[in-house]
Amino acid sequence: MGPTTADRTVIGHSAADKTLLFGGLPLAGLVLGFFLPRIADWAAGRQWVPFQGPLKLIAAWDSWWVVVICVVVGLVAGVLLAGMALDDTLKVTITSQSVEFLKNQKTVTVPRVKVAVAFLDGKEIVLQDAASRELARERHDQLKSEARRIPAAFRAHGYPWSDSGDPHESEFRRWVEADPDLSPAANALLRARSKAFDQGDKGKADLRELRTDLANLGYSVKDKDKTQYWRSTA
Repeated sequence: MGPTTADRTVIGHSAADKTLLFGGLPLAGLVLGFFLPRIADWAAGRQWVPFQGPLKLIAAWDSWWVVVICVVVGLVAGVLLAGMALDDTLKVTITSQSVEFLKNQKTVTVPRVKVAVAFLDGKEIVLQDAASRELARERHDQLKSEARRIPAAFRAHGYPWSDSGDPHESEFRRWVEADPDLSPAANALLRARSKAFDQGDKGKADLRELRTDLANLGYSVKDKDKTQYWRSTA
């Protein structure tokens, strides 16, 4: 959990987390870079070790500047990895006027006046309006001990919080191919989402966009282990 002031609460990486990321990962890269020539010399010729070509090339360069290059590359790689880890972590800023979700340089802002209820659905923070339509569903990265503070953060800024989770949980149904209770358009979108699961990280953007398209058709959808569940919000 991040800092809390009278006017806002930030959920995301704390100062200690950032210090660990930008201190630990670059240091690990530096150490790995320093020892990489020795590791390459040991691994070269052992056929069970992959990347024999690059390893033999590094091992053949027995010079001080090789170590320097490896150290610099390791240090830069550590900084880049730390930045990627920070960017890929959800940051939530809660105020009495709005809730802002920031992840991968994309921001979703939900005005307070639209939020009828907020709750946790597993590792996801969900906001619904008075018609039970989802205004946001974002996966947080907090440890279990830190996640316990999320309800208090929303309550502190005047948001209605449901400790029992989704008030409409019982209305969700598992999606099956060509579900007769769904429109052809909704079935097509859910079919596309089903295929997006197999694309890994590349499919995450499609999953979000298709969720929005389904919401525009009057359906709410959530996922459990690549299985989709839906309910009508029309």
